[in-house]
Amino acid sequence: MRIAFVIAVLAVLAVLGLRAAAASDRPVVVELFTSQGCSSCPPADAFLRDLATRDDVLPLAFHVTYWNRLGWHDPFSLEAGTDRQRLYAALLGQRQVYTPQMVIDGRRQAVGSDRAAVTALIRAAAEQEGGVTVTARRIGDEIGIAVDGTGTGEGTGRALVLLVGYDPSHRTAVGRGENGGRTLLEANIVRSLDVAGEWRGEAVMLQARAGAGERFAVLLQAGDGAIIGAARVE
Repeated sequence: MRIAFVIAVLAVLAVLGLRAAAASDRPVVVELFTSQGCSSCPPADAFLRDLATRDDVLPLAFHVTYWNRLGWHDPFSLEAGTDRQRLYAALLGQRQVYTPQMVIDGRRQAVGSDRAAVTALIRAAAEQEGGVTVTARRIGDEIGIAVDGTGTGEGTGRALVLLVGYDPSHRTAVGRGENGGRTLLEANIVRSLDVAGEWRGEAVMLQARAGAGERFAVLLQAGDGAIIGAARVE
């Protein structure tokens, strides 16, 4: 059974790899750190919903946990999201975390509701050259991931291969807290974040079990936080 799965993944990823090589563009990763307990977050959530309609952007909403003690427990809050935002704060030289915050390709950040600032950062990220091609395919409960060898520009060194599970959309009636009485419509809510393996500059194929989430994406993230590869799971 294991051998059959590997053969199937190899066949599929070979086709996907050819397609990716012909089209080197990858989506710009936009991570929103938000909470249903934060009254200033809904405009950023709405912006993320708009970004989710674009093929050239991979928007992901991490619901943090530190708002949970202030009147409303966000059902989608994820400790891994809080930890990830704190890591970005350290890498980007920030003294504290805040919501709503958007981090673009792990390199720059802006207030999540500031559409002009975020749009400018997305445009700048899309103009970056280099990077590493990532392709992935789900077969049953397993996900096969292929990462290309060192490319041009910034595709050097080491990076973690991260598997992100997310739900495309949820509607929540908030009972208490700053958004009490409101019904929130949110998109691309992260439900799981797992390390699938490590990339060391050479082509690698990995196999990972799908975590929580209706859909999945793969991120290739360097030690300085920069995302040098990304793909939605086919």
